[in-house]
Amino acid sequence: METIAQMSARPDGCVDPLRGTVGALPSVVDVLVVGFGPVGAALANLLASHGVQVLVIDKATDIFMAPRAIALDNEALRILQLAGVAEGDFETLAIPYVRMRSPALGEFGKANTLGSLDGHPKLVTFYQPDLERCLRSRLAGCGHVQTALGVSLSGFQAGQEFVVASLDLGQGRTHSVQAGYLVGADGASSLVRQLIGQEFKGKTFVEDWLIVDARNVPRPIDHVEFNCDHRRPTPHMPAPGGRERWEFMLRPGETREDMESEARIRELLAPWGSVDDMVIERKAVYRFHARTVNAFSQGRVFLAGDAAHITPPFVGQGLVAGLRDAANLSWKLAWVIRGRAAAQILETYDQERRPHVKAMINFAKLMGKLVMPRNGGLALFTHGLMRMVRLVPQLRAHFEELGLKPKNAYSRGLFVKGRTRTRLVRGAVIAQGWVRGCDGTTCLSDNVLGKGLTLIGFGSDAGAALDNETATAFAAAGGTVVQIAHRGQRLHLAPGGSWEDLDGVFLPRVVSVGWAAVIRPDRTILHDGPATEASRLVRESLALLGAPISAPVGAPAPSVALTVPSA
Repeated sequence: METIAQMSARPDGCVDPLRGTVGALPSVVDVLVVGFGPVGAALANLLASHGVQVLVIDKATDIFMAPRAIALDNEALRILQLAGVAEGDFETLAIPYVRMRSPALGEFGKANTLGSLDGHPKLVTFYQPDLERCLRSRLAGCGHVQTALGVSLSGFQAGQEFVVASLDLGQGRTHSVQAGYLVGADGASSLVRQLIGQEFKGKTFVEDWLIVDARNVPRPIDHVEFNCDHRRPTPHMPAPGGRERWEFMLRPGETREDMESEARIRELLAPWGSVDDMVIERKAVYRFHARTVNAFSQGRVFLAGDAAHITPPFVGQGLVAGLRDAANLSWKLAWVIRGRAAAQILETYDQERRPHVKAMINFAKLMGKLVMPRNGGLALFTHGLMRMVRLVPQLRAHFEELGLKPKNAYSRGLFVKGRTRTRLVRGAVIAQGWVRGCDGTTCLSDNVLGKGLTLIGFGSDAGAALDNETATAFAAAGGTVVQIAHRGQRLHLAPGGSWEDLDGVFLPRVVSVGWAAVIRPDRTILHDGPATEASRLVRESLALLGAPISAPVGAPAPSVALTVPSA
């Protein structure tokens, strides 16, 4: 692959992420994304799907081939589906359960991750370079996205109307680009974060950990196991391609040099076979962090992924949180850029994402205390208490079915405040299930909702209740109408926009016939109510977005959860 750094004889150029074709670097773009890791690449794909012109830069000239992130949950896989990644586009390994073991008490905790949720496995492991290659391949040849590798951000000036960024192309060459918005997805040491003066507050764990990734392990496992020995806690998990990962906590006095030595690696991995039979892909000592910024944005500059937050690895939510950032931010940027919404909706990115990130970090810290108790007495008490809790059926089910995991539902943000008599929760993501069209085509329901706002009529045609003015405004704001009916209910279903609920995910489990909901592009429930009131639901939703629409004289303003978060 030819990179910017290798093009000393060429004019300012742009590199295709896979094929290395070179074109002119743009001087004006809608969004400049700094960082081409998995979060930056997912964000670029999502923005491109909305027709946004994007320039992605990264100081690295190729994908970093050492595995780092290793786990994705069903929410992350659903976001990747939204970005156009289909099942099988990169290799994953479904994990049936996560077990916590104590040398004194045996198994004291277990989480059931077998099966699927919202159309995807509850938990999978993966090989990060494969995912990055997959995301980059989707951008190859995409007319909306240009990628410049070997290019660094050297600084920027943020104004009221745009951001002017200075790029370092190497060999003393520079380039200036004007962007409507800038997103820093440039990792834990983010330059973007530093340039906007955001502190990275939180905790650094005092313990160091040795991470070992290997292939061809003689005695492999098929699940995730936490060996919670206070003398040396050891999480252990499999990954695709015959890979496995161990994380060994260092004891006081142990050094990086000693732990990364061949003799120590051989000693630590002995319970699983001889190192001579394995291929060691990575061995490195890390110190885990739990940090987040005070605000995910400042003016026209936004932070995503590790640039905004770092989650300890004990619940496998680091990359997942970054993908949630990308899904939340991408459509909001696109709607503002395309004139479909007011710029004020961008303030809800921080308002929606930061509380959940903090809750997930706290959850990871709690799990960390279970994994690495400080002494034998505390370990015996903690693990014994967890084992006793499992004797109570309700508490055991709550723990094993991941009831402790913080729900990704917003208490404040871009949705119409209020609750209805259904199980739909405004500010939460709508369920996903398999649906069948009139022509017999089956697919996951997200794939029929499209890229814009969606008005779903459950068991009825909500679009028929829209008055002409509202229907026109909804279409102008990128809205589409979809009908979801009971399985086998083909009577009166209109071709194209009507689908049967094959698994009963929606009807009658969540809603009853005659209900409607307005869904955001990131699949969050914006509003819901009776299908006969579809015009009101759409009008209140568009008003919340700031989309142009003339409301009837005397119509009350909707009660919405749209407020500016405090610092």
